[in-house]
Amino acid sequence: VSPEKSSFFHAINNRRTQFHNLFGPLISALFSGNAILLKSSEQTAWSSTHFTSIARNALVVCGHPPDLIQNVPCWPAAANRLTSHPDISHITFIGSRPVAHYVCASAAKALTPVTVELGGKDAAIVLDDCGSDIDRIASILMRGVFQSAGQNCIGIERIVAMPNAFAALEKRLSDRIAQLRVGNGLGPGTVDIGAMISDMSFARLELLVQDAVSQGAKLVHGGKRLPHPVYLHGHYFTPSLLTRVTPSMRIAQEEVFGPICVLMAASSVSDAIKIANSTSYGLGCSVFGPTTSTTARANLERVTREVKAGMVAVNDFAAYYAVQLPFGGSKGSGYGRFAGEEGLRSLCNQKAVCVDRFPSLVKTKIPPPLDYPVDSRGPEMAKGVVELGYADGIVGKMQGLRKILNW
Repeated sequence: VSPEKSSFFHAINNRRTQFHNLFGPLISALFSGNAILLKSSEQTAWSSTHFTSIARNALVVCGHPPDLIQNVPCWPAAANRLTSHPDISHITFIGSRPVAHYVCASAAKALTPVTVELGGKDAAIVLDDCGSDIDRIASILMRGVFQSAGQNCIGIERIVAMPNAFAALEKRLSDRIAQLRVGNGLGPGTVDIGAMISDMSFARLELLVQDAVSQGAKLVHGGKRLPHPVYLHGHYFTPSLLTRVTPSMRIAQEEVFGPICVLMAASSVSDAIKIANSTSYGLGCSVFGPTTSTTARANLERVTREVKAGMVAVNDFAAYYAVQLPFGGSKGSGYGRFAGEEGLRSLCNQKAVCVDRFPSLVKTKIPPPLDYPVDSRGPEMAKGVVELGYADGIVGKMQGLRKILNW
């Protein structure tokens, strides 16, 4: 289907500064035949302008007009003019749920379709009997929790482990998290965790940790902001490990979006699925377990089938994103998809076209009894058409055919 010319609107809130969050929808828009209008957060105005200039220069080198990409840094109050504009054909919004309500309400004025990606509370379910693979799993979990200082919409927000896996992971994660180095990745030395985009969430993160501890969770590491001895103006939060977390705690329900590892215990496969589905979010999920027996494989398949999420990675983290499968969630994580074939099609106005296969031999012709104005034989013939298609049994269909032929 050839897409019609249209515009595309992409919004990034103040937490999503990653390069790929800008370039992914940008490339999808261009490759599906659209121009794109980028409304970035006021907190990422410089980086968005810089990244946009890279894409515009690439268009020039490839012989295309750079004006296909427009960057509009503005305050939130001005963005309403864009989201409600009738010349915008599609909106992709990546950000927070409260802001999404405003965007969707504004887009409804012009009946503009919206794809909404609102982050998540992604669970990594670790089944028992992983054996020696537990070290590999621990490494993947560390990456899933702490990359980008936890500022990742599909980051691992909860590790839900069955009894044997819980005991093995609790020590391994504790040892590794204690060794994480915080600082400026552009400075000297090796750094594991960089600064967060701002300190606006620090009070909330500390409160979530304190609330969990007061209800019985165990704080093993961190749990508070980190005044860095060298980078005095950086926004650093101590890499944290919180274990014995239960689903009723706020930190198990609210998106953290920071470097806090939350470890939860599950008594069975059913319990692990129940815990994973206990939040209002449904973006991504990971499930780890052995594949050496029919029962083990069945457990992995069951978790994949029953967990309420838009994407699931089996024995891996976020692999669905790396291979460009359709990206998006369910429940409070939003709706619609971008990336993959489905994502490209969502940026097109699909048009159904019907053409005669053999126009010189067969063309639609209205039978005289049904041609307007309809003569007295028309109703009986029309009744025969219906009976031929829907009557039960060969006798009923033959009666319908007889009425058609009698004209």
